[in-house]
Formats: sequence, structure tokens, C-alpha cells
Amino acid sequence: MSTPRTAIVWFRRDLRLADNPALATALERCAQVIPVYIHAPGEEAPWQPGGASRWWLHHGLTALAADLADAGSRLVVAQGESLSALRRLIQATGAVECHWNRLYEPATIARDTAVKQALRGDGLHCDSHNAAMLFEPWTVQTTAGEPYRVFSPYWRQCAQKLTDVAAPLPAPGALPPVPAALESLPIDALGLLPRIRWDQGLADTWQPGAAGAAARLRRFLGQALDAYGERRDLPGEPGTSQLSPHLHWGEIGPRQVLAAVRDARADITAGGAGSFLRELGWREFSMQLLFHFPHTPAEPLDTRFAGFPWRTDGAEGLLEAWQRGQTGIPIVDAGMRELWHTGWMHNRVRMVVASLLTKNLRLPWQEGARWFWDTLVDADLANNTQGWQWTAGCGADAAPYFRIFNPVRQGERFDAGGDYVRRWCPELAALPERLIHQPWTAKPALLEGLGVQLGRDYPAPMVDLQRSRDEALAAYEQIKQQS
Repeated sequence: MSTPRTAIVWFRRDLRLADNPALATALERCAQVIPVYIHAPGEEAPWQPGGASRWWLHHGLTALAADLADAGSRLVVAQGESLSALRRLIQATGAVECHWNRLYEPATIARDTAVKQALRGDGLHCDSHNAAMLFEPWTVQTTAGEPYRVFSPYWRQCAQKLTDVAAPLPAPGALPPVPAALESLPIDALGLLPRIRWDQGLADTWQPGAAGAAARLRRFLGQALDAYGERRDLPGEPGTSQLSPHLHWGEIGPRQVLAAVRDARADITAGGAGSFLRELGWREFSMQLLFHFPHTPAEPLDTRFAGFPWRTDGAEGLLEAWQRGQTGIPIVDAGMRELWHTGWMHNRVRMVVASLLTKNLRLPWQEGARWFWDTLVDADLANNTQGWQWTAGCGADAAPYFRIFNPVRQGERFDAGGDYVRRWCPELAALPERLIHQPWTAKPALLEGLGVQLGRDYPAPMVDLQRSRDEALAAYEQIKQQS
């Protein structure tokens, strides 16, 4: 009797069974399939997962293991250098094929290329697949054959091709069992959860795993899609999908999201559906930027900003106050506290807090990107880099540097009733709408009567918004003259 043909499926950030091309291909070609996760964060340095990402990964792997068990299989967990771990598994199982879904960061591209070459050299059939994008980075180009650096024409081309996107693959009904003798580490052994348990807010907010992703998508389609264009900028309302961490970890794929929107709305180009898919396009745009410009997580795409005169005096104290949500600017502090508690921040507020850091405080955007990387459950290198460079004015399709968000006006426009600030800055809850976004303009006696004293109950503003805006523009003039 011949030995069944065996394939290894190497899971990374594709923690789902449905629409998983690597898994589907392995099942088509082989009778025996071994699902494997290898924990090798050092191979992603210097952008290995931060604290919030490690928390999500622990629970995402736990959910994937349960899904595999329900299908009759199990997740084999290993850690250490990926190629060595794969070779040990190949020797133990007699595998003749290895499949995985592609990642697009510089470090993972280099690692995966080396692994593929080595395994093919060992005689294995080795393939990678697309599970993470509607349009892979090399498939959308300008007429000159170059990558897009401006979003609108990029998305116009993509939108014309949405009807060509393949339907998502169904989840397999059953999977072949993994040999009982094949050893696996317990997920707890990876040490992903924090030793000091600061993660209760994350647990209260999120349900990692494919089931949690599907539930969040259903809720969004049923309750928020139609009004998405009008409500997505309001941080105090549930107007966004909050699918970003699920998409990052591959618990749901963009083809699944597109298909669900198409099933829910006949016209996916108009209204809330069109606005929502455009945001999915920003994710794709960011990934193709990182792919073509791999230096951008650390360096500005606009090279003029390499010589920008960032602040040096008192920078450490300013950064710490910003991180802790103690700037004295309510909409900023609300956002930073939401981030710390839930591992997530509303996108409109992300732009506001980033503008304050890079322009009013004039601290390097890399410092903000690093803090987000450690605290966001949806920390994604492409999205994080693009978001920070966009707000700082130094990236592709960037907001001009002179566009400096006024956090008071932003709060009054997008949190008009102050509900978002009151939730995350409860010490200001008694303030009326006219003061909630600028308490420093009130007379001290009035604030005292409301139980608020600036500097005691809530910080005084750490920066004068108008003066710091003028200083930022003067700094920008310096690099304009040098270019």
C-alpha cells in the first residue's frame, strides 16, 4: 500500500479555513495535509509583533486550532527558525509539498523567498498563494509601468476590475486527521499573553478568530453600511466596520468582504457600499506602496523630510504625555486612551492625534508609528506606515504639510455633542458642549463649579495650537528652501 501524498500548509497571517488558497490547493493535490504555525518573530525584525498584536495572535491561533479540530484536523505549533522547523516537519511526515499564502513586508518577502528556494532545492513542490489582497502589488500599474503614488487613479483602475475578482473559496467540510504522533507545542508555550494582565479592555472589545470576523461583518452590513459615508468619521458612533484586525490576521479575506458587500447591495459603487470599498482600496494601496518602497517604515518617501528639523528640547516628556493621553487636548486624549484600553482607535482620531504629534509637537512620525505598532491590535506595517506618512506630509498621496488638523475644530465637527470625549475623558463629563473640546477657554471659576481644575483634574494644554502651527510651517519652509 502506497504512502499517502502529504502536504504542509504553513499558516502565518491567514488564520482561517474559508477562502484560504494554500489550504485549498494542498487539499486538491494531497491526501494528507498538516496545518502548521511556526512562531519566529525575530524573522520579522525590526517589526515583530507588538504587545497588542501578540495578544490577538494568541487568541487568533486558539480560534484557528478550534476550527481545525471541528473539521477533524489539528494545528501543529512549533517555534524557532522557520526553515529548520519546516524541514523537521517534512522529515517527520514525509511531506512532498509545502504551501503558504503570501505576505508583502520586506522581511517576510526575504524570508519566504529563501525558504522557497531551499525547499525546492530539497526536492519539494513548494508554492505560495494570494489570500490577502484583491489585487497583488505588481498587478496594478500606471501607463508608464510604475507603481501608483496617488490613490485616486490607483483606485479608479482597481474599481474597474472588481467584477473580475474571483469568488471566495468555501471552507472545507472536513479535513484529514493529523497523525497523533506528530508533536506540537501548546499555544500557551509561545508566551504571547502579557505577564502583567493589562489586556482586559481588549478582551471586552474583541472576539479574535474567523467567527468573530464573520459576526462583525454581518453586524456592519446590517446596521452601518448604508450610512457609512456619513457616519464613518464620527468616533462616538458605531459607524465603521472595525474589521481591520481581522483583515490583518487573515481571519477574513478581502474577497470574502467584497462578496458579502456585493450580496448585500446591488450597486457596490455608490452610497455606503462604494465608500466602504474605497477604504478597502486604501488598504490595498498601502500594501502596494510598502511592496514597491520597502524603506518607508523607517524613512520618508518624500526625501526632503529626511532633513526636517524635528523638536529636540523636551521631546521625551512631550512624547510620554501624548502616549498617556495627557496632552490637555480632549479629542487627542480621548483617542490615546481608547487606544490603550481597546487596542484600537477610530481612523478620524488617528489622523488628529498624528497631526498633533508631528506638527504641533513636531516630534518624528516614526515615534508615533512605533507606539501604534505596539498598542494597536490591527498594527499592520503597510497601513501604519502609510497612515503616519500621510498625516506627516512626507508619504505618497500625502496630506500637504501645511494641512494641520485643528483638534478643537475636528472635535466640534465630528464629536459635536462631546460623547466620545466624555466616554474616554470622564473627568470632563460635566462640561457643556461649547467647552468640552476646549476647556482652557472657560473661566476657572466656571470650571471649578463643574468640578474641574486644569492642572489638577485634567491637564492644561501642553502646547499652544496656533503658535505651534506657525512653528511647524516655519520648519517646513526650511526644507522647502533646501530642496
